[in-house]
Amino acid sequence: MTLFNLDLKNKTALITGSTSGIGLGVATELAKQGANIILNGIEKPEDVEETIKSLSEISGSKVIYSPANMMKEEAITDLFQTAETEFGGIDILINNAGIQYVSPVEDFPSGKWEAIIALNLSSNFYTIKSAIPYMKKQGWGRIINIASAHGLVASPYKSAYVAAKHGVLGLTKTVALETAENGITVNAICPGYTWTPLVEAQIPDQAKSRGITEEEVINNVLLKAQPTKKFTEVEQLGALCVFLCSDAANNITGSSLPVDGGWTSQ
Repeated sequence: MTLFNLDLKNKTALITGSTSGIGLGVATELAKQGANIILNGIEKPEDVEETIKSLSEISGSKVIYSPANMMKEEAITDLFQTAETEFGGIDILINNAGIQYVSPVEDFPSGKWEAIIALNLSSNFYTIKSAIPYMKKQGWGRIINIASAHGLVASPYKSAYVAAKHGVLGLTKTVALETAENGITVNAICPGYTWTPLVEAQIPDQAKSRGITEEEVINNVLLKAQPTKKFTEVEQLGALCVFLCSDAANNITGSSLPVDGGWTSQ
């Protein structure tokens, strides 16, 4: 028997923060396995039409979009009601939505702290809370929280982000223990620097502000902590999510899986 044979045609995956970057990369890899996809982001629905069309062609299944605000519990509840109406529920939950802000702790704006905790941590709690009853009923479920290398180690000036991502790992472990006998696995992926349009766009500005070349920004700033000196690709994170949805991974739960070029092994 080949455990990695995977057919997700009868499964529905919700990926938060999935109209670009890591989230879209994960959604694309799951679509390749035939899953129904629920995209989520802050864009207007008409701005996501081409993405929906592309993913529908890839998956051969249904793809919808929700602009639900992941910082609001009531919006998350409404999103899951939509999932119930459209698909009967959610089988795969990928918590990816997040924001960042950098500042010394004594100057860190309270509003920024609250927003980062709300989106990067509390939203995971509310989506998991909504997903678990359906997954228990089905006797199968996959919850994957996209955390960060900053869930394992800290960096200066990122107090809210580091606190939130450490919290995500604690939440992951707790829910994994609570659902261990229900056919549900709960894991976290901890990427280091990942090549996304957002990261790519930062490089010229950093080069200009620091008075160094773009290559130096990449090697000496962004990838300074990653011994491989390589960015993680969104397709690699998507492939790991696909693996975690397979039967080959049905005894991997409560784990925090670094994909960080060796950053957290130092």
